[in-house]
Amino acid sequence: MSEDDWTQAAKGLLKAELKRRNMRYEDLAAKLTAAGHKMDPKNLTNKIARGSFTAAFLLECLHVIGCTTVRLDDLAPVEHA
Repeated sequence: MSEDDWTQAAKGLLKAELKRRNMRYEDLAAKLTAAGHKMDPKNLTNKIARGSFTAAFLLECLHVIGCTTVRLDDLAPVEHA
């Protein structure tokens, strides 16, 4: 997979976990802000749409929404050299 593919996968993973919990970006922004990471809903929407967030940010988002497990089996298989 290319770097862009991984970016899309990370974005899709976060969006899927939000959808599973029936949460909107505004809800995530409120939870991040409550956890000490001030986040404007509009900026959060743009950040997720670009997919230009760090692994640390992804983990923080998953933590504040209560995600305890992540399924990676929907991702395309990684080719080994």
